[in-house]
Amino acid sequence: MIHYIIETIAFQLFFLLIYDLFLKGETFFNWNRFYLIITAVLSIVLPFIKLESLKKVVPPEYAYSLPEVILGQSPISTGNPNLLDAVVIQGSESMSYWGIICYMGMGLATFIFLVKVFRILLLILKNSKVNFGRLTLVKLLNSNAAFSFFKYVFLGELLKEEEKQSILKHEVVHVKQMHSLDLLLFELFRIAFWFNPLIYMYQNRITALHEFIADAEAVKHESKSKYYQNLLAQVFETQKISFINPFFKQSLIKKRIVMLQKSKSKQINLLKYVLLVPMVFAMVLYTSCEKQSERTLNEEANLSQFSYSLKKGEKLEGAKQIIHEKYEAFLKANNNDYVSWTHMDSKNNVVNYSVHPVSEKVPEGFSKSELSFPDGSSYMAYFNWGTPPSPPRELTEAEKKEREEELLKLKEKYKDSLEVPLVMIDEVPLFPGGEYLESNQERKSYLSRKIAEFVNKNFNTDLADSLGLEGRQRINVIFKIDTQGRIIDVRSRAPHKVLEDEAIRVIKALPNMIPGENNGKKVTVPYSLPIIFQVQD
Repeated sequence: MIHYIIETIAFQLFFLLIYDLFLKGETFFNWNRFYLIITAVLSIVLPFIKLESLKKVVPPEYAYSLPEVILGQSPISTGNPNLLDAVVIQGSESMSYWGIICYMGMGLATFIFLVKVFRILLLILKNSKVNFGRLTLVKLLNSNAAFSFFKYVFLGELLKEEEKQSILKHEVVHVKQMHSLDLLLFELFRIAFWFNPLIYMYQNRITALHEFIADAEAVKHESKSKYYQNLLAQVFETQKISFINPFFKQSLIKKRIVMLQKSKSKQINLLKYVLLVPMVFAMVLYTSCEKQSERTLNEEANLSQFSYSLKKGEKLEGAKQIIHEKYEAFLKANNNDYVSWTHMDSKNNVVNYSVHPVSEKVPEGFSKSELSFPDGSSYMAYFNWGTPPSPPRELTEAEKKEREEELLKLKEKYKDSLEVPLVMIDEVPLFPGGEYLESNQERKSYLSRKIAEFVNKNFNTDLADSLGLEGRQRINVIFKIDTQGRIIDVRSRAPHKVLEDEAIRVIKALPNMIPGENNGKKVTVPYSLPIIFQVQD
C-alpha cells in the first residue's frame, strides 16, 4: 500500500508540474479541464497497470536462489531450491496504527463531506425556489452570495437585478457543462486520499478553470468592463463549500480578470497536450517493468498469510481455522489468478497448504485437480502426497541445441556487464576459507552451507517471544556480492517488519566474500535467500 501511495503522489506531482509549466497559461480551458480530470484518474489507476508485453522490454533480475535456511534445524537443505515446503504464517489480526489513522482520516473526511451536502440541502429546503428552464433558482434571504450546485443556482436577494442577469449567464455554463460533477469527483478523491495535498491542489485548479470557462462564455453577451464591475463591486459572502461553483470568490477574482483580458492562445499550442501520451506511456512502462525480484518479494509476503500446516490427526480449529477460511475466501475470489498447493511432508507427518500465482512453476511430483465450493464456484489445486517425484524427462537433441544457443546468447549479453547472474559466471563468489575448492559446484555448495551456518548462529530467535509468533515464518532476502566481495543492496520481506530488519542485519553482517569473476574481471552477483523461522510449540 505504501508503495502504491508513493507512486500515486509521484505521478500526480509530475502531471501538475507539466500543467503549471506548460498548460496553465493557455486559454484552452476545456482542454485543461480534460487534462486535470484524466491525469487525476490516471495517477490512481496507473500503478495497477502492468502490461505483460512491456515487462519484456527490461530484462528481469537474475538472482540465484540459495537453498532455504531453516532456523533451529539442519543448516543446509540440499534439495532443489524450487521445491520448498509451504510455510505457516501466524500473522497478527490487529490493525496497524497507520491503518487506524488512515481509516480515521477517511471517516472524518466523509463526515465533513456529508455536513457540506447537508448544508446545501438545507438551503434548498429552507428557501423559495423558482424553475427557470433547466435551472432551479434558489433565493437566499438577506444575502448577496451567488453560487451553483448541479441544476440549482443560489442567488442572494440583496443582489441587483442587472447583477442577477450577469450571474445567470455565468452559472448556466456551470450547469450545462456539469462542473459540479468534476468537483464531486475530487471530493471523493479527498476522502480516499485525505492525506495527499496534491488532491487539494488539483481541486483548486479545476475550480479556477470552471470560472474561466464560464467567464469566457458569459462575456460573449456582455461588455467586459461591466462584467469586471460585477466581479469587483461585491461584499463577498460565498459559502465555504469546496464542491459548489461560487460566482464571487475573492482568491479567484484577479485570476479571472487576467484571463478575460488575455488574448486567445494560438492553435499550434494545442500540441502541448500531446505531451500526455509519452508521459502516460513512460509511467505504464515503469509500473510494468518494476524489478521482478521486488514483485516476487511483495507477492510472497502477501500470500504467506494464507498458508498453514496440519499434523496427522490434528483438527482444523482455532487460529488455523481462521487462516483456512481466509485461504478459501482468497482462492474463491481470485480463482483465475491463484492456485493452491497441498504437500504432504511424510517425514514429519505434516500436510502443508499454500497459495501461489498460476504463473509460478509447479514442482515435480504434483498432480493437478479442480476443487469445488458448495456454491458451485471452483479453484485449481495441486497435490503432492509424498510420493517420490518422477525422474526428469530426457531432453531431445533439438531441445539440447536450443538450450545451448540460449546459453551462448546470454553469455554474449553479459560478456562486458558488471553484474552477471550466477548461471552465466566463469568463477562464482566464494565464502572465505574455501579457496582450496576448484569446481564452481563445490564453491556454490560451500557458500550456501556457510551462509546457512552464519544465519543460524546469528539470527535472534528470541524475537518469537516478543512478537508472539507461532508456526513457521518465511523471510525472503535478496542481496548482491559486489566486485570487492562486499554484501550490498540487501532487501527483505516478511510477515513482520521486525523480522525483515533482523534478516537484513544478519545478511549485512556476513564477512567479505571472494568476488566472482567473468571474462577475467570481477563482477557483481545477485542472490536470493529464503529463511524459514520455525517457532517451537
